[in-house]
This record gives sequence, C-alpha cells and structure tokens, in this order.
Amino acid sequence: MISDKMTQAFNEQVNREMYSAILYMSMSAHCNQEGLKGFANWFMVQYHEEMFHAMKIYEYIQRQGAQVNLGAIQAPPTTFESPLEMLNQTLAHEQFITRSINDLMELAISEKDHASQIFLEWYVTEQVEEEENDNDIIAQLKFIKDNPQGLMMLDRELAGRATTVPTDFSKGIESAMAASGA
Repeated sequence: MISDKMTQAFNEQVNREMYSAILYMSMSAHCNQEGLKGFANWFMVQYHEEMFHAMKIYEYIQRQGAQVNLGAIQAPPTTFESPLEMLNQTLAHEQFITRSINDLMELAISEKDHASQIFLEWYVTEQVEEEENDNDIIAQLKFIKDNPQGLMMLDRELAGRATTVPTDFSKGIESAMAASGA
C-alpha cells in the first residue's frame, strides 16, 4: 500500500498525462486541418502514448490498494502558428512532465517507497526518449526553415510513425500489453 501523500501525487500525475494526451490530440486535429497529415499522425501516436502512460499509473494506484481520484482536465489550445511552434510547445510540456516525474521519484525516495521507485524508473527513461524525439524534430524544422518542400518531406516521414503501445485498456494494462505484443 502506498501512502496518502504518494497516492495524491500519483493521481495528479494521471491528470497530467491525460492533459498531455488531449493536448496532442488537439495538435493532431490542427495539423489535419492544415493538411499536414504526417504531423497529425505523429501527434495522434503521441496521444496514444500519453493515454498509455496515464493508464499505467491509474492501474498502479489501484494495485496498491489506493483510491483513484480523477480531476478536471484543462482544455488545450486548438490553434497553433506553425509546426515549429507546436514542437516547441511539445518539448516545453514534456520538460514539465519530466520535472513532475522527477518530483514523484523524489517523493517515493523520501517515503522509502521502493515499489513506487521501481515503477517510476520506466517513466524516467521514457521522458529521456520523449525529449530526445522532440529535439530531433525541432532541429529538422529549424534546418528546413521556410522551405515548403522540406516541410512536406518531413511530413511524409512523420506519417510513417506507428503506435507501439496498446490502445484498448478495457481488460487492463497487462492484458492490453500481452494482446498487442508490447
């Protein structure tokens, strides 16, 4: 069983991950509207990853015998100036999530909650990957600048990204991971 303080922090993180998901869904919708189908795909894959992150924490709280308490989720922005602006916002948001995960880890350490520390290690590693991916695309967009051909080439590349996490959690994370081969 995890402490009340740890439970509250994990519940807050579920909400942050769900906000991340709807932020990326909003970015995907904007990209679709702008005809950037590859960027739309990339952001929709991000949406699925963030929902997976939220569900892992949701189920962890329950497995620890604690109560899940979901809060209201703020509406995300719906329009964006450019793909570069979206990726800069994405990176800033992921850096916020990284700090949040680090705070959770620090709390788990101070609470001597070894199970939560082990659970959170996956998230620490995942955040390194998230920020690296964002930085890579930002570097490409800065290189492309205002070149429409370069933007379309990157858009085609991003269209090839596939969802690698389970998307049906109706029978739980473990079952979803087994069914998807993840």
